[in-house]
Amino acid sequence: MNDKDQKQPGRTLWNIADQLRGAMNADDFRDYMLAFLFLRYLSDNYEAAAKKELGRDYPSLPAPISQAGKPG
Repeated sequence: MNDKDQKQPGRTLWNIADQLRGAMNADDFRDYMLAFLFLRYLSDNYEAAAKKELGRDYPSLPAPISQAGKPG
């Protein structure tokens, strides 16, 4: 992989971020995205940490009921 190929994903991600940011100040956008990434990290790791801490006491939820075939 040459240098040009390595830089293309970075440019693509930067362009996507610019489109998402729109007219928002870059510093505000950075703060928003860091908070969003932190919340994502918490949500991805909370259940595993709770299961580890509670062990067998961790509640199991019933499987969701399928909505297929119900009149809407």
